Amino acid sequence: MKRSELLSRIFITVAVLGAVGAPLFVWARTPLIHAKVAEDGGWNPDVIQANAGEPLFLKLTSDDVVHGFAVGQMDMQSVDVLPGKVSNVTLTFDKPGIYTFFCTRWCGLNHWRMRGTIEVSGSPSDHEPALSEAAEPLYVTLGLDIDAPHDALVIPRSQPSAISGQQLAANLPIDLSTDYYRAYSPYQVFDELPNTSLTESQSWDVVAYIWQSNTTNESLSDGQQLYAQNCAACHGENGAGNGVFADDLAASGESSMQTMAGADQMTMQTPVDFTDPTRMLGASPALLQGKILRGGMGTGMPMWGSIFTEEQIWDLIAYLYSFQFDYHRGEAQ
Repeated sequence: MKRSELLSRIFITVAVLGAVGAPLFVWARTPLIHAKVAEDGGWNPDVIQANAGEPLFLKLTSDDVVHGFAVGQMDMQSVDVLPGKVSNVTLTFDKPGIYTFFCTRWCGLNHWRMRGTIEVSGSPSDHEPALSEAAEPLYVTLGLDIDAPHDALVIPRSQPSAISGQQLAANLPIDLSTDYYRAYSPYQVFDELPNTSLTESQSWDVVAYIWQSNTTNESLSDGQQLYAQNCAACHGENGAGNGVFADDLAASGESSMQTMAGADQMTMQTPVDFTDPTRMLGASPALLQGKILRGGMGTGMPMWGSIFTEEQIWDLIAYLYSFQFDYHRGEAQ
């Protein structure tokens, strides 16, 4: 064999081994991330470094129960994290910023505390702004105090019908724009409807139509899915504040008031009842946006701003109002 041919074979062999071995080396030096229920520590480590545009290899395992792993504001399927087994995940971030990863399985009372961050370094491209460059939320623009009482002074005697409202609204000078819908509560719209011969019940039907006009079947379906995955365990499948963790939350709240047992219990209260018309019809979509983005601040309601995209938040809000209004979803736009 000629010397040149031998060198060529050696070069090709080294290249092939390098191509195969490099990923194995990367996996070998990737730290193993452990998941435990929040009371026992949550994610460890809970801060991960990455570079924009470069793959991030993660290895995950559970030290107790089944957990789930996902990264907020990313289009990815949740990954099951099983006790005694290792799950491999590869992520690539297009732009720098701080991303939140979280548990997607209801693993306990403090499940919502199962969060960590991925700090992504690098420079955004011309068409990819950094994650932190988000527009100011509407509730901030409107100057809303999302902690102030917002009860509706008048509530309907029966569930308002959007279909009936559509017929009644045909000759009314009403505003169906998204800006109007998001800025005002259903009660405010009801109170500001022009003087007509409509009954109180008919006026509420018109309000229901305005709310339906600002959503779609697809948005309601997406909102329902988000609700089932992230809200139902506390607020209940039907929104009545009676989820599987509701009693535990109430008990923890009572215990903390009596014993000052610590930060983990200090924020626990009974979940909000979304079927309560006095509360919900007095809340504008912008106000609900603020509560979802920021969290309940002293109620046990977690902060979802780093988890949901803006579109997901509006879809979830539209679904929350479906506990008040009969949308006849088959008729939605």
